[in-house]
Amino acid sequence: MDDDGLLTIGALARRTGLTVKTIRYYSDTGLVPSAGRTAAGYRRYGADALARLELVRTLRELGIGLDAVRRVLEREESLAEVARAHADALDLQIRTLRRQRAVLRTAAARGTDPEETALMHRLLRLSAEERRHLVEEFLDDTFGTADANPELVALLRSAVPDLPEDPSTDQVTAWVELAELTRDRDFRAAVRRMAAYQAEQRAEGDTTGLHHELTERVREAVTAALAAGTAPDGPAAAAVVADLTARYAEVFGRPDDAALRGWILRRLDVAADSRVERYWGLLARINGWPAPPELAPVFAWFAAALHAAG
Repeated sequence: MDDDGLLTIGALARRTGLTVKTIRYYSDTGLVPSAGRTAAGYRRYGADALARLELVRTLRELGIGLDAVRRVLEREESLAEVARAHADALDLQIRTLRRQRAVLRTAAARGTDPEETALMHRLLRLSAEERRHLVEEFLDDTFGTADANPELVALLRSAVPDLPEDPSTDQVTAWVELAELTRDRDFRAAVRRMAAYQAEQRAEGDTTGLHHELTERVREAVTAALAAGTAPDGPAAAAVVADLTARYAEVFGRPDDAALRGWILRRLDVAADSRVERYWGLLARINGWPAPPELAPVFAWFAAALHAAG
């Protein structure tokens, strides 16, 4: 420091840890103007330059651009406003980097080809609203205006894929598969048949809604039969069928007869598409829900036992 209290650019560099070249650049751009020059033309800086340099260095290390730094120094914008905007930008950048990392980790773990990697990247870039729209478009196309079970439609519309900001490889894989499944023409046709069947049943007076308890009753009874090695065409299976058809008759208010058994078989046939179960399983993996029970072998055994019982 000179006798007049001013600092040379070298002294300023030593105090701040910045290079002379950097301080000269900040000075030339007006961020840290010099207080004057010596007779030999060397720049000199006042005490305020030291404070300004410390602020500039801090903001630059935080990733804030020079234009924003200038606005803060010139009091055109408050530090709080700049910090808030920059933090929001960093949030977006962090989310982007996390998605990129998820794609790369998945590609590395699965050995995916370039086309599949590009698909993963494109699907992960979708916002939560865009993911919801993808599911809504699928449901609009399959259920459409059919007077299907409103409880089921409401459940489907509320169950949307909710990827975390830092998805695992399994969640990325499940999301890509789910997105492809909703665009599968055969699957859409199967879901339309399901919606048409439900509309038909409602037209015939069935307004009983969803039947979680009945489905659980079937699952428990058939799972026990499968665990015991009970063949669907054996006498033990006939007892299981009798118990379950009695329960169906009670729930739907129908006689427990051969017509009821044929009616149950048709319901099982409509619901037998394994891709529906896969849809719910993929949603559970994406959203971190408990895995849904596997019903395909349960319905297959029950259908076989109904056929065997005549």
